[in-house]
Amino acid sequence: MTQSGMAAGSSVLTDWISLGVLASSVPRDVVDEAVAAAGRGARRAGGKLPPHVMVYLVMALALFADEDYEEVAARLAQVLRGWGGWERVWEVPTSGGITQARQRLGPEPVAGVFGRVAVPVADLDTAGAFLGGWRLMAVDGMEWDVPDTPANRAFFGSTAGPAGPAPFPKVRVVTISECGSHAAVAAALGPVAGGKGSGEQALARRLYPGLDRDWLLIADRNFYSFAGWCTAADTGAALLWRVRSNVPLPVLEPLPDGSWRSVLISPRLDSRSPARARLLAAAGRGEDLPEDQARYVRAIEYAVPDRDGNGKDERIILVTTITGSRAAPAAELARAYHQRWEHETGNAQLKTYLRGPGRVLRSQSPAMAEQEIWGYLLTHYAISALTCAAATAAGIDPDRVKFTRTVRIIRRAIGPAFPP
Repeated sequence: MTQSGMAAGSSVLTDWISLGVLASSVPRDVVDEAVAAAGRGARRAGGKLPPHVMVYLVMALALFADEDYEEVAARLAQVLRGWGGWERVWEVPTSGGITQARQRLGPEPVAGVFGRVAVPVADLDTAGAFLGGWRLMAVDGMEWDVPDTPANRAFFGSTAGPAGPAPFPKVRVVTISECGSHAAVAAALGPVAGGKGSGEQALARRLYPGLDRDWLLIADRNFYSFAGWCTAADTGAALLWRVRSNVPLPVLEPLPDGSWRSVLISPRLDSRSPARARLLAAAGRGEDLPEDQARYVRAIEYAVPDRDGNGKDERIILVTTITGSRAAPAAELARAYHQRWEHETGNAQLKTYLRGPGRVLRSQSPAMAEQEIWGYLLTHYAISALTCAAATAAGIDPDRVKFTRTVRIIRRAIGPAFPP
């Protein structure tokens, strides 16, 4: 995949970087708008850096995860001087000054910038980005370690395993990403040990209202719930979700491609209840069903031979809102489902290749940890957009461009990477 594939199109990437493509992903006017919306727009006196510069510094901290505060700030100051965007009264802050400036900024402006700029970037010429007229998108989650400070431990909580409490508090991040580009376009954050409302399903439900009608949202079985399915389906987006084998999927009508029309019924209706039996009978007759209790779907089942290396086939059961087999045959949907792994690739790019393997975030407080994560998401989005645009222009699959090589090129070409 991305890390092990060919470093194809690197000359194209260098050309795009030299034109400041990263800057076009996060333009200054959008930053100013997000800063103002968060109420952080006032200029600072006494040489203190203004909020819009701090937003770019947060991005730079994600790009240069191995460097300390002062080194990253010096790099950014040099860039802005070259662009004519550094005022003489501004001072390159010390490490303590950067911490205070980050605290003044807070996480909201960086989250606001992400929400404004993060949109799908693949086009119809991008390999692996579409199934027919549907843009392939996926939802998945990941966890980030934060420093074990009293504030972080109190806010994010502590998880425990057989060996005892985890050494670090953890932040859960659920994102919706574009399969073709690996670019995350929506995100929700919460504590891993936060209890009800902080699990993957709950965070994902916060994102579903933003789905577009031309998306095909792919999800693994850990994300299925009847309530979540209804929330996502009500947006008009197409869904393709794996479900566990204990989810009842009665055969209402077998279809020529091996799939079948079925119905999902709310778990609030007990399997032995007369109301459930009436719903099943109505579904068998093709009648309209109360949407808070049941939803028509199409089901697909197939086996993947010995994927886990245990000598057993893995049984996969999918449900989709695309009820017509001609619009998307079962075999095409099965292949599309496995594009979900592109989201896993994007997570690895973020956590392993951009942040660094096993690295704990810098931030000592919950608000700064959230700000730092938004900075990583924003920087990864800019890199993914750049890679996708360059690969598509070169006529190659974005998967063939090594992410680590792209990051190295961008770090060397930091001059045009951030606008004044």
